[in-house]
Amino acid sequence: MLDRTYDSQACSMARSLEVVGERWTLLILRDIFLGVRKFEDLHRSLGVARNILQTRLELLTKEGVVEKRPYQEGRYEYCLTSKGRELWPALMALLRWGDRHYAPHGRPRLIKHRDCGGEVTEHLTCEKCGKSLTLQDVYWEWGPGAKEWEKQKRRRARRSSTTKAKAVTGRKRAA
Repeated sequence: MLDRTYDSQACSMARSLEVVGERWTLLILRDIFLGVRKFEDLHRSLGVARNILQTRLELLTKEGVVEKRPYQEGRYEYCLTSKGRELWPALMALLRWGDRHYAPHGRPRLIKHRDCGGEVTEHLTCEKCGKSLTLQDVYWEWGPGAKEWEKQKRRRARRSSTTKAKAVTGRKRAA
């Protein structure tokens, strides 16, 4: 959440940023849109600190973007409200923008139409059958960019563990 308010600005975008403008908030919403709803699953998926995740979820709940629902005694899931579902076009626009400008190895996630498997266009229609789509009409799967991202992640982890092994033993770790 931003540290300041925008009371002096007559701008709905500025006020919206007070709710969704923090980086983790958008990623939390992305995961909820994609079906990750339980606190532990969100924590595992995002790798965000628990206190930050809790704070963001509390704000989203207070603002009526998500609703906290019990799924078993003492455990909750976070579901989008109608206000939250209204953010789907904005999140899809950000996803498409990121795919165009920051996915050099291909799109990491593909958003597809449940009925026919066609991809969602920028106009939130199905490229295959032309149907206008809502959030309930779609699913996601990993795209070609995810494979390259995973390879790079494994390389970074290997380099990191080699560096740690050198620091501890003073020599390179055996492969």
